[in-house]
Amino acid sequence: MLKPHSPPAHAAEDLLSNHGALEVTAERLQTLLRHAEDHLPPALLDALHGEGLGHPLHPILIHLPLGGWLIAAALDHLPARTPGGNEAAADLALALGTAGAVGAIATGWADWSNTRGEARRTGLIHGLVNEVAFTLNVASLLARRKGKRGLGKALSGAGLLLAGAGGFLGGELVYRHGLGVGRTMAHRQG
Repeated sequence: MLKPHSPPAHAAEDLLSNHGALEVTAERLQTLLRHAEDHLPPALLDALHGEGLGHPLHPILIHLPLGGWLIAAALDHLPARTPGGNEAAADLALALGTAGAVGAIATGWADWSNTRGEARRTGLIHGLVNEVAFTLNVASLLARRKGKRGLGKALSGAGLLLAGAGGFLGGELVYRHGLGVGRTMAHRQG
């Protein structure tokens, strides 16, 4: 429900996340995720939650995919000294960013498994949007390998735009809902 005088960012989040069907989906997915976490070694689960750091690992890991994808976009569109001169560097940046996204995805879902209410619904959208961005970048890499650079650039460009939208929602999770701000390790709480 929209609140009077909500900042535009909050109003946008409310429009996206306040739906009953989304709550049901989030509840079911979270139950499955928690069941899967029960089968992970405790040391791996601690690492995914950033136990050794004293704060979540996810915010650190998002820099590699975002940086790689931004650099790839810049190289895709900056003039080169020779035709195709930036292609190998763009492809490498895209590949590194996409590989780095795997850790960001894993830690993000681990952190999400403990959320409730609007933060859980927003977190679900955040995760799904960013996974679509990841998938688009994988597809971009495949298109580039097949020599379809125009398609590859379009796919990675769309992925970067979605990652930006996902980042907006991630900001709402931290700055509005306070996720990852406290010093407690939520996954140890029932």
